Amino acid sequence: MDKKLTLSLDESVIAYAKLYAEKNKISLSKLVEAYLRSVVNHKTKNVEITPLVKSLSGVVELPSDFDVRDEYTNYLIEKYK
Repeated sequence: MDKKLTLSLDESVIAYAKLYAEKNKISLSKLVEAYLRSVVNHKTKNVEITPLVKSLSGVVELPSDFDVRDEYTNYLIEKYK
């Protein structure tokens, strides 16, 4: 059952949301509902791992001393030289 909800939002947020909704052929109400549903589901629902992701698991083997942060930092330093 649908219920009415009144929200107070920044004018520019409303304007951009309306443009986004129109561009994606969805009502603003459905857009807000989908967002709220995703927030609620994200907090309460276990995410199921898809078969594709499962099949990719373990494809790459990294050394035990591999530091993701260091590697990413090095990547960014090289990228923005």
